[in-house]
Amino acid sequence: MGLMTITRGDLDDPRVCRLLAHHVASARAATAPGSAHALDLEGLKGADILFWTAWGEDRLLGVGALKLLWTDHGEIKSMHTDSGFRRKGVGTAMLLHMIDAARALGIRRLSLETGSWDYFAPARELYKQHGFVECPPFGAYSADANSVFMSRDL
Repeated sequence: MGLMTITRGDLDDPRVCRLLAHHVASARAATAPGSAHALDLEGLKGADILFWTAWGEDRLLGVGALKLLWTDHGEIKSMHTDSGFRRKGVGTAMLLHMIDAARALGIRRLSLETGSWDYFAPARELYKQHGFVECPPFGAYSADANSVFMSRDL
C-alpha cells in the first residue's frame, strides 16, 4: 500500500462522493429500515462535523468523520475503508487520527453507534481493540436492537 496520509476531506471530490455513496448504500442494505445512521454527503457538510480522507498516493483508501455533540463529547461518524484496503491498517489509522483530533479539541468522551448485524462485526472489533465499550444510547439515539452503542473516555 505504501505511504498513507490523512487530510481534511474534500466533499466535492468525485472519488470521495463515490466512496461515501457506497458506504451509505452498503450500511443501509445491511441494516433494518430506519436503523442505519451513516451520514450521507449532505449530512457530512454540517457545521458540527469534521471530515477526513485517507490516501495512498492518489488512491482514496477511506474516510472518517467526527461529530461534535457537546464541548467535551464527540461521536465517531461515517468511518469507511475501501473494500480493497480492508485489514491493512486504514481503519486503525483513521480511528487513531480522530481520537487525536478529539483530544486536541478538548473532547473527553468519544461515542459511536454501529450495527448489531454480522456485517458490522469487524467494525465493532476494531473499536473494542481501541478501548471502546458498549454503553447506553447517547445524544438523540434511542434503544434499538439493530444498534450497538459504544464509548470511551479520552
